[in-house]
Amino acid sequence: MNKVLGYQCSICGKSYALDEVEYVCPADGGNLDVVLDYDAIAKNVSVADIQASKETSMWRYLPLLPVGKPGFEYTPLHTVGWTPVYAPAPLRQATGLNQLWVKDESGNPSASFKDRASALLVVRAREVGADVIVTASTGNAGAALAGMAAATGQSATIFAPKTAPPAKIAQLLIFGARVLLVDGTYDDAFDLSVEATEAFGWYCRNTGYNPFTAEGKKTAAFEIWEQVLLAQKLDRPLCVFVSVGDGNIISGLHKGFKDLQALGWLEHMPRIFGVQSEGSAAIANAYQAGTEQIDPVSATTLADSISVDLPRDGLRALRAATQTGGAYVVVPDDEIIAAIATLGKVGVFAEPAGSTAYAGVLKALDEGLIGSDDPVLALVTGSGLKDVKAAMQAAGEAQIVAPNLDAVRKVL
Repeated sequence: MNKVLGYQCSICGKSYALDEVEYVCPADGGNLDVVLDYDAIAKNVSVADIQASKETSMWRYLPLLPVGKPGFEYTPLHTVGWTPVYAPAPLRQATGLNQLWVKDESGNPSASFKDRASALLVVRAREVGADVIVTASTGNAGAALAGMAAATGQSATIFAPKTAPPAKIAQLLIFGARVLLVDGTYDDAFDLSVEATEAFGWYCRNTGYNPFTAEGKKTAAFEIWEQVLLAQKLDRPLCVFVSVGDGNIISGLHKGFKDLQALGWLEHMPRIFGVQSEGSAAIANAYQAGTEQIDPVSATTLADSISVDLPRDGLRALRAATQTGGAYVVVPDDEIIAAIATLGKVGVFAEPAGSTAYAGVLKALDEGLIGSDDPVLALVTGSGLKDVKAAMQAAGEAQIVAPNLDAVRKVL
């Protein structure tokens, strides 16, 4: 089955064949959407086929993904995706929401959502015959690529700002990637990685640059569809909250839901809410101004995974909210830290970018954007082990006691 028709530019709408262009629209630099042949897919695959799959990873959705040529095996790490959805009663009681779910991505192989894109990108790299895969990252995307490349015997080069958390840099190194710490921001690392791609002929995985990254990330939308939308009888659209930096995760979710809708498998489009830190709110600023012009900011948030001056997938990220009846909200860093502690008390250990989604739920309730009867899902995108410094800030210090029972009694 030929599943892919080509690309379409998100700005000018121009269409391209897969072999005409590799990354962004040559006419205006716009992000490219991968266009699937929905008629061909619908003739060969049904909802029942998907639900009957015994594959418990993102590869259960291989019929809906733009990879899988004969002769190319997909990544052997079959633990990417199919992450759990929880319905913590304490959070429902605290928020007053009748239906609230948390989808926890920390169980992915490198402990973040970014494994989804990297798993698909290493397959695509093999299909196009690339020897070296490169990406810019504050840590999570790089760790995901490094891990996937290691699993498939491919070479990875990671450009990361030197300020990235040490735990994330350790992952890059332990997976055997070539790590280049850039004396600058994430945006500097991004630009340098693109220059290196062009100079050395490497294959670039950058989010908001390679069209296939959103295709990997859309698998989370497919899981939400199976785990919540098909499993529950909702009387109104599901409200999905996701933290936003570069914008590629939220645009990937939107693409996944649009794919399902085009196949006739999704009755009601979820409302998608983007959540940004006040210290990195370029897309939220555009949303509040009612424009699609996204101006760069000087990012200062402690949530390094969403600390971005110029979102590289900003337009599609903005449209994910405006085209679904969602919205953008901004939260201060202290509320992001507080959300880490709140999620921890129900057994979910989130890094700052992961807890941002839940902080956004609280802000949306305060602002009247959602009500108690709205079904809500918060996407926690990464493990708290990624940023232990932020976790300790949220949790506080442990008590020290003398090695005797009297000391314990005094503390109690």
